[in-house]
Formats: sequence, C-alpha cells, structure tokens
Amino acid sequence: MKSLVAVLTVLTAIVALWYAACVPMNIKGVLDAAERAGSEVTPATPKMRRDMSAFGLVANNTFAIGETWAQERPRLPAPHQVAVELWASTVEKKITSKRSLIYHAQVTLSATLLGFAIGTGLGILLAVGIVHSRVMDMSVMPWAIVSQTIPIIALAPMIIVVLYSIGVQGIIPKAVISAYLSFFPVVVGMVKGLRSPESMQLDLLKTYSANTSQGFWKLRLPSSLPYLFASLKIGIAASLVGAIVGELPTGAVAGLGARLLAGSYYGQTVQIWSALFAAAILAAALVSLLGVMEKLVLKRMGVRV
Repeated sequence: MKSLVAVLTVLTAIVALWYAACVPMNIKGVLDAAERAGSEVTPATPKMRRDMSAFGLVANNTFAIGETWAQERPRLPAPHQVAVELWASTVEKKITSKRSLIYHAQVTLSATLLGFAIGTGLGILLAVGIVHSRVMDMSVMPWAIVSQTIPIIALAPMIIVVLYSIGVQGIIPKAVISAYLSFFPVVVGMVKGLRSPESMQLDLLKTYSANTSQGFWKLRLPSSLPYLFASLKIGIAASLVGAIVGELPTGAVAGLGARLLAGSYYGQTVQIWSALFAAAILAAALVSLLGVMEKLVLKRMGVRV
C-alpha cells in the first residue's frame, strides 16, 4: 500500500508539472489566436509579445491560462489531450485501420522482435566465444565496444541504403538496426554472467574431471541467467528504439516511426506525443513480459527472486 501511495504521489507530481509547463510553452500561440478573435491582450502587438518572456505574458494575461491546455496544435499538449488521442486512436479505431495506434504498434513490434531475436542470438554466441577464447576477447570485444559509439541516426540510413541496393527491403532493414542496438547489452551481460562463477567452483568441476562443455552447461550458463535477463530487458527496449529509428529514413507509411513522421510533417504535436506514449507502453509491456519469464526460469532453477 505504501508503494502504491508513493507511485501515485510521483505520478501526480509529474502530471502537475506537465500542466504547469504547458502554460508558458503555449501562451504565445493562445494570445495570437485571442488577438485574431478580437480579444484584448497585453502587449497588443505580436512583435512586442515575441520580445517578451513567456512568464511575463502569463502574468499579464491570466485569462488565457485555461486555453493553453486546449489548443488544437499546441507546442506542448496537455496530459488530457494525449490521453484523449490515445483512447481515440486505440479503443475507438479498428485494429486494421491505418489510423489505429495498435495497427502501427504491430508493425513496429514485428521488426522489434525479429531484430531482438537476431541481436540476442549473435550476442550470446559472441559472448561464449569471448569467454572461451582469449584471442576473441582481445580482438572482437574492443570492436563491439567501438561499434556502439556510432550514432544510430547516422548509421540507420547507411544500413537501409546498402540493403536496398542489394534488393533487401521490408522488415529486414529495420530488424538489422534493431539487432545492432540490442546485441551489445546482451554481449556485455552474458560475458559478465559467464565469468561470474568463482575459481573455487571451476576448480571443483575440474576435480570431478568435467570437460569444458560440461562446465559450460552445468555451471557457467546457469550462473549467467540472471545477468542475461537483465541485459535482455535493456536489449528489448533498445530494439524497439532501433525499429522506430529504422522507419524514419524509409518514409514508411506504417509503424510508430511513421506515425511520428506524419505528426511532425503536419504539426500534429498531440499525435506525436500519443505515438511516443504508445512506444513507451509497448516497451514497458515487453520488459514486464521478460520479467515474468525471468521469475519463472529462476524459480524453476531454485533461485529466490
């Protein structure tokens, strides 16, 4: 109960700050619309209002505060506007409709899961090689680290152009970008997990005449699972980001990235924020699903979670 109260308190504070931020962010647009409608605003000319701070405009035009939460195209939409848009684009739309966020989320989710599967598989294989081969540890691991210094915004168009030039289109380019972002957390977490057994445990296996394969399956892999699941939670969120970024340079017509692009083209900030919240909700659901899987697997292994 105390945790619930704490969470609700934090959420209430965030929403209150959000509403408060909408006032100075949207006040200039509200006053311009009020002037065109014939209302008296202070200062009277647009040039003077541009030179004046937003907080000064709020102080001189308190009557307009309510309108800052009801603009059609605000700079910063109010929480209730985002909530209404989310409801209208999910519950009130058919899933097959291209105006439905669920439809766009499904498109992004398919690329996310494919990229996550590819990235996870490559990450685990690379981690196993790094742990068992000093040559790979000294040669491959530094390159894996360096690869993550390249901004994904710069890399995504290059990947898409190269793949398109060889005839690879559709979901695959987005999945490759997702895999690129998700494999590194898996590599780092899995390497840490596979190296987590203590030397005494490894020596004990040697006294039992266990070979390298037996040591891996009976000690290293079980010990690595908590680290693996922690890295998978990071990787699935990164994979979702990669899928969304992969939709931006292609001019996609479906997906959460396409929804963001359409909103930015037509100045629909409420649509942009609703797509962002849909992506956040989808990421939270995927991470929660991995959390449930983690509890089931570790509980079956006898680990107290």
